[in-house]
Amino acid sequence: MAQSSGEDAVVLQAMLRQLFQSVKEKITGAPSLECAEEILVHLEETDENFHNYEFVKYLRQHICNTLGSMIEEEMEKWTSDQNQAEESGYDTVVQHVTKRTQESKEYKEMMHSLKNIMMVVVESMINKFEEDEIRNQERQKKIQKEKSNNSYCTDNCSDSDSSFNQSYKFCQGKLQLILDQLDPGQPKEDRILKFYAQTFTLSPLHMTKEIYTSLAKYLKLYFLSRENHIPTLSTGIDISNPNVICLLKKVRLLNEYQKEAPSFWIRHPEKYMEEIVENTLSLLSVKHDQSHLVSQKNLDPIYFFALVDTKAVWFKKWMHAYYSRTAVLRLLEKKYKSLITTAVQQCFQYFDLCEAMKVNEILSHSKHCGNKQKTFFYSGQELQYIYFIHSLCLLGRLLIYTQGRRLFPIKLKSRKDLVSLTDLLVLFTQLIYYSPSCPKMTSAAHLDNYSPASMVTEVLQILCDQKECAVECLYNNTVIEALLQPIHNLMKETKAAPNCSEAALIHIADILARIASVEEGLTLLLYGENMNSSEEKSPTGAHIIAQFSKKLLDEDISIFSGSEMLPVVKGAFISVCRQIYGTCEGLQVLIPYSLHESIAKAWKKTSLLSERIPTPVKGSDSVSSISQESQNIMAWEENLLDDLLNFAATPKGLLFLQRTGAINECVTFMFNRYAKKLQISRHKKFGYGVLVTQVASTAAGAIALQSSGFINALITELWANLECGRDDVRVTHPRSTPVDPIDRSCQKSFLGLVNLLPYPAVYELVGNQDLPNKAEYSLREVPTCVLDILDRLIILNSEAKIRSLFNYEQSHIFGLRLLSVLCCDLDTLLLLEAQYQVSEMLLNAQEENILETSESHRHFIIDGLSVERNHVLVRINFIGGPMERILPPRVLEKGDDPYPWPMFSSYPLPTCYLSEVTRNADLKQDNDLGKLLLHFKMSDKQTEWIENCRRQFCKMMKAKPDIISGSALLELLEKFVLHLSESPSECYFPSVEYTATDANVKNESLSSVQQLGIKMTVRYGKFLNLLKDSAENDLTLVLKHCERFLKQQQAPIKSSLLCLQGSYAGHDWFVSSLFMIMLGDKEKTLRFLQQFSRLLISAFLWLPRLHISRYLPTDTIESGIHPVYFCSTHYIEMLLKVEVPLVFSAFHMSGFAPSQICLLWITQCFWNYLDWIEICHYIATCVFLGPDYQVYICIAIFKHLQQDILQHTQTQDLQVFLKEEALHGFRVSDYFEYMEILEQNYRPVVLRDMQNVRVQNT
Repeated sequence: MAQSSGEDAVVLQAMLRQLFQSVKEKITGAPSLECAEEILVHLEETDENFHNYEFVKYLRQHICNTLGSMIEEEMEKWTSDQNQAEESGYDTVVQHVTKRTQESKEYKEMMHSLKNIMMVVVESMINKFEEDEIRNQERQKKIQKEKSNNSYCTDNCSDSDSSFNQSYKFCQGKLQLILDQLDPGQPKEDRILKFYAQTFTLSPLHMTKEIYTSLAKYLKLYFLSRENHIPTLSTGIDISNPNVICLLKKVRLLNEYQKEAPSFWIRHPEKYMEEIVENTLSLLSVKHDQSHLVSQKNLDPIYFFALVDTKAVWFKKWMHAYYSRTAVLRLLEKKYKSLITTAVQQCFQYFDLCEAMKVNEILSHSKHCGNKQKTFFYSGQELQYIYFIHSLCLLGRLLIYTQGRRLFPIKLKSRKDLVSLTDLLVLFTQLIYYSPSCPKMTSAAHLDNYSPASMVTEVLQILCDQKECAVECLYNNTVIEALLQPIHNLMKETKAAPNCSEAALIHIADILARIASVEEGLTLLLYGENMNSSEEKSPTGAHIIAQFSKKLLDEDISIFSGSEMLPVVKGAFISVCRQIYGTCEGLQVLIPYSLHESIAKAWKKTSLLSERIPTPVKGSDSVSSISQESQNIMAWEENLLDDLLNFAATPKGLLFLQRTGAINECVTFMFNRYAKKLQISRHKKFGYGVLVTQVASTAAGAIALQSSGFINALITELWANLECGRDDVRVTHPRSTPVDPIDRSCQKSFLGLVNLLPYPAVYELVGNQDLPNKAEYSLREVPTCVLDILDRLIILNSEAKIRSLFNYEQSHIFGLRLLSVLCCDLDTLLLLEAQYQVSEMLLNAQEENILETSESHRHFIIDGLSVERNHVLVRINFIGGPMERILPPRVLEKGDDPYPWPMFSSYPLPTCYLSEVTRNADLKQDNDLGKLLLHFKMSDKQTEWIENCRRQFCKMMKAKPDIISGSALLELLEKFVLHLSESPSECYFPSVEYTATDANVKNESLSSVQQLGIKMTVRYGKFLNLLKDSAENDLTLVLKHCERFLKQQQAPIKSSLLCLQGSYAGHDWFVSSLFMIMLGDKEKTLRFLQQFSRLLISAFLWLPRLHISRYLPTDTIESGIHPVYFCSTHYIEMLLKVEVPLVFSAFHMSGFAPSQICLLWITQCFWNYLDWIEICHYIATCVFLGPDYQVYICIAIFKHLQQDILQHTQTQDLQVFLKEEALHGFRVSDYFEYMEILEQNYRPVVLRDMQNVRVQNT
């Protein structure tokens, strides 16, 4: 091929012409060269005649002749090698042979020869094309000259929008054509400039680089030459001067190319881009003689670039892509660091000017750039300001990137010390409140203003949004102190205070809010940099912000009194506080400031004002002013409600919100935003899910959700998706038949209901209410409340209900799935069973699903509903942990017997669903347990004795946890609690005299929920061989005694909440568990409970202990929130964020709160979630080691479940998984060492707060 003759070249030319002629229409229709190349590259895919082209045939034949034999040899060799190994697929053979062929010497030689001959052919074709083009141009020269005035720019070449990268077709004749079109009557400078502009537009890219380089070098020489009259700072710039106009046009032409070049230079060699970058930086680094006064020196090129591109857009585009950013930063570091140095110097000079001129005497720089008015002269100070803005934007973009930050520290001639990153950020911060402010009321036309404060804020906002950059630049005490300095001054009302305007404070608050919205920034604000330091130090940022916000709310700062901007300033700083108190750790720090009270007070005051605004009268002059005032007040009222609502993000915050009495208004506000599909908050990453879940976990919250319309809206949306769809949607094709048990369109509503219906909400919303059970249901009758959902989807006990459903099977399966999740909460199960006999309904439905083949043979029809009902029946009738019961699957198996699990329609239930575990295998006491029991007989000092017992217990739990069970556990608990109750330092509650006998309480009645709970407890105890048949009467008496004993310690209270009207609303699962631990001994159980009730741990293990208890503050009682929720689960969420951050994030992404599932676990003592021995270990650990271990055990569980939680977050069913699944594989003893570490780190905080439940700080 290398010796191909001229005849071969002619033949190839003909082949290529045929190919291009065939695809001419496709290529000429392409908008750019790249598109044309793409068309040719993918021609085989798009052109059915591809393999018929002579050129393609030629290439195929040439490859076959050159490489054919080698390819065959490779294939044979590969085949023989693979005979000894596993069989390989066709694709593997092709890949191997292709790789070997491309690496071969023959392939490289073939490619080299092809390239040579094709270069000859293409060059010949181009030459012939250019000759034809020139001849054609000569013939049409006169016509082209007449039309050219419409084709190209003739007045101001750089005023038109950039059109680079639009055309790539170029030939040598074009240059002559461009020259011929220039007007000889125009000045030489103008003609040269137009020539540059048009060649930029029409030349190929390699040529535009040369043009750009030549223009940049020319400008560099122009500025360095002393012959040219370049303006000085003292004289300023008159942009009506012809010389200045010409110079600015040249600079603008370069600048337009700078901004356009990044869009295409990646398609060219790196050298192409580096030459443009280097010539640009070289030009911008030009400095005139520094010996003269600053005001008398000639202006450098950077001033002119700042005039045409004030915000340094060119630099932003160059730094955007790694490809160009690397070259820019490398050159800045090695050769042109002076460019960065002068930018930093300019910022310092501007700051010095601000300090010198104090407040409002600086020229109105902002209006020249921001108000779009025509101006023809820029003074020296205005030029300095414009250069400052350019420098600020350039430095701001530079700091985003790691390599850019490595250029610091920088040495300035005017400063002794090096300028570090921190110094620069402090300077930026100071510029916000030292520089002049914009007018207080800025119109929409001036939003893009160039005021220093807004420009600096914009830069800092960008830095805040880049986490790595923010950590390195902003998250340190020095920068935070600089941000907080004006706040310090204002609170002290020093002379420096008035210098900080309301606008500057709003900017500062915005930056602080962004810092507080990120974990690292929040930690810095809460604890400072040395959070573990024991040294005395000044208050951290969070304290200062909270103090200032409280003063603003209480209008305790005289400087801003009467200011129109005061509500905006208040709102901005409360927004910062909201980022802080919206987290558990942040709320703990801000508790002393009682911000919820200050915000609620301000809201009530604003609410009264909004009611007093007079109704506008038509034709009155005051209409517009009243309307504006009304809008401002309403906006401020909504802002305050939003601030209050965000307290509900944490369990303790929700308690504070309920104490304000504004929960109904806050939830209504939340629902209105939700209905309008508005974002929950500017800095919140996820939606309303967590807030709704927290609110629904309390009785008052559930009522607020119902009264706001939230539950109604959720159920209406569910019904539309599940049953009927919207009437206003035209049906163009039938809806697809759902494949999943719960269709994807209903999944969100399903999870929403799961979040909304923990037991406190269920009890408030359906407690003591009968089902409608109507004789007939209209097809258009849409459910609006939870009771309707129970009636229409779950308890289908009549033909009328079944006929009212369009999609009976799908809708009922949805209801059964919801019932399955609801009944995981045993209190909910008992309530539904007591009020609606759910089990009986399900058994009757199974009975109706039986097919009788003969008198002796009855078979259940296996379908989706019967399988689902069977699962629910087993779940609600058998109690047991992961190793104690077996739940039948909800899916069919492959094979002859698709569902081997026995179905049933009556009691007793099949025992195959109970696993054959060793029940109550009372292990023999070994020596270690004997030593532990011996400690209870020793008469050491009380405190030493207690600590020794705790150490021995820990030792046993780590070494031999299984022996702490049965009678040994009973004896351990009895003696330990007896000694604790006799120690005044260990007693938290006072002793209460109780003298009632069995005869006194025998005639008292228990709630139906308690009665069903007793039966359930006895069934479980008998299964474990812990209780006997007579245990039911004894447990009934124990619970009656407990109710009377606790009633003596309750406070009289009037409340509309159902849960506060009488005894504890649920079953007493702790007493039931203790009764089983005591092996059904009534006397031991009651004696233990009386002693136990004096200990702090009783408040957290025994939930009825503090039900409307007089030991709690009145406002806590009225809230209906138990300390387990606002204390234990609050700290669980707080520790989870630190200890298992991925799990914490998974909860927020799922719109679910850890507090809700933990409240469920703790309330029912982990029944159905842990095996009995682990429940015993949970209780014993909390009793022996302290109530804070309740928190640590839950953290250990989440750590154990981490992988499962992350997986179910992805499948979007985390709530269902956590409620339905037992805690497989979790053992308390396995995590004992981990929990001891948690105790060392967190006990001082957690235990102190638990000890304060009686007198909560507000």
